[in-house]
Amino acid sequence: MRPDFAAPSAVERDVPASRSVDASGDDSSNSSGDDSRTVMTEADVARVLRRIAHEILEHNKGTKDLALVGIRSRGVYIADRIAAAIHSIEKAEVLRGIVDITLYRDDFSRSVETPHVRGTEIPFSVEGKKIVVVDDVLYTGRTIRAAMDAIIDFGRPENIQLAVMVDRGHRELPIRADYVGKNVPTARSEDVTVLLKEQDGTDGVLLAQGDVE
Repeated sequence: MRPDFAAPSAVERDVPASRSVDASGDDSSNSSGDDSRTVMTEADVARVLRRIAHEILEHNKGTKDLALVGIRSRGVYIADRIAAAIHSIEKAEVLRGIVDITLYRDDFSRSVETPHVRGTEIPFSVEGKKIVVVDDVLYTGRTIRAAMDAIIDFGRPENIQLAVMVDRGHRELPIRADYVGKNVPTARSEDVTVLLKEQDGTDGVLLAQGDVE
């Protein structure tokens, strides 16, 4: 069952202890140690993004009222690539937006540092839209919950769906993804690193043992 935005069918990559977090709430790790192993190659990334584009089109019966909203920062790049794939398939443009979940995080009040807010950019009405939230890694679900709260502040979509490159498990909220590039079983002590050319110069997904304190 794919619930609407009031009972979201989403999953996310929240602030995992196993990944570095910047002030914007992005929990993607940019480093890869010598002990890391590749779980997705550049070819794998291209293949799964095109598959996700096809799945989105099939589920939504085309692009009517469809919009992609990427979570800063890697989610934005992934959303752009999915939009490009949809255009190559359907020859149609898809509405795109960016959500910054910094001020919606449930740990915001406990932060000791001043957050760096880069802003949410949704240049269209969300009313009646089929919103696909896009992120790199789905982890506890807290980042996705924050993203949905931010989007709903703009209005009432028809529904909110979720697309992620990697689902690493360990959910803390009842959230799941509608579209998943790869399910990667992990231990909480492990780091999942999604690399994208736009930010890292290469594409891929790495799994490594995290720092042990």
